[in-house]
Amino acid sequence: MKVTEHIKKADGKTMFSFEIVPPQKGQNIQNLYDNIDPLMEFNPPFIDVTTSREEHVYIPKENGLLEKRITRMRPGTVGICASLKYKYDVDAIPHVLCGGFSKEETEYVLVDCHYLGLDNVMALRGDARKDEQYFKPVEGGNHFAIDLVKQIADLNKGKYLHDLIDTPYKSDFCIGVAGYPEKHMEAPSLQSDLKRLKEKVDAGADYVVTQMFFDNQKYFNFVKAARTMGITVPIIPGIKPLAVQRHMQILPQVFKIDLPEPLIAEVEKCKTNKEIRQVGIEWAIQQSKELKKAGVPVLHYYSMGKSTNIKAIAKEVF
Repeated sequence: MKVTEHIKKADGKTMFSFEIVPPQKGQNIQNLYDNIDPLMEFNPPFIDVTTSREEHVYIPKENGLLEKRITRMRPGTVGICASLKYKYDVDAIPHVLCGGFSKEETEYVLVDCHYLGLDNVMALRGDARKDEQYFKPVEGGNHFAIDLVKQIADLNKGKYLHDLIDTPYKSDFCIGVAGYPEKHMEAPSLQSDLKRLKEKVDAGADYVVTQMFFDNQKYFNFVKAARTMGITVPIIPGIKPLAVQRHMQILPQVFKIDLPEPLIAEVEKCKTNKEIRQVGIEWAIQQSKELKKAGVPVLHYYSMGKSTNIKAIAKEVF
């Protein structure tokens, strides 16, 4: 079922969903199941599965030099989605990236998703590679998320690359895209970022999931501005609980977001990561209750494959 259909079926009731990260290659999927199992009691209508782009690694050679190779450390997104769909009877949503994929490779991924009965995809540009300062598409790849949305929308019309296939069959993906309550780090302003979001929706995006935020007012302001811009699709808030001390530096640095002063003050009182984790849980519970009261369609949690703090939050909210 499509995300938009789940929202319509819920008839105003806020639903619970979460996002997971594929295990590193070589690991067993059972560890993933062990972290998903405790969250299924909250009846998530869908689970997102991230995709990692390629990265460079350096392999030692016998002569003492290093050989540069390209690898993917967390492959298997589509396979994991299929596994979750049929193990838990839940809609699994693969993240599809511009970064690291040609348009042909993207089409193969989408065709596989269609074969497997996956009704939703999340269309993202993705980040720059770790060894690059700025994002660069691979040769023949999509440059921006809107280009990816257009490719998916074309497939929904039965239009394949190079017009090589003439078929009455077509996909019917529900397309999700990202939104940024504090603007994308590369956008010159929030207003210009909203214009880009409007373009993605006009190109075929059906719903928006926001980047994490820790101040609900920023989400409310973002939704209001988006509606004023003419964006009418559902806007789902993304929530991530603080868990360790280094989140205080990493999250603002990587995602260019602000942490509220009251949250900073509470974390600064903590002496251990266990105490910080509890502060993160309590803050996310407060966030979630306020958002739920405001009638958001879904509360979407960035679990990063760990379920204990997400379960503690969900028990207080759902």
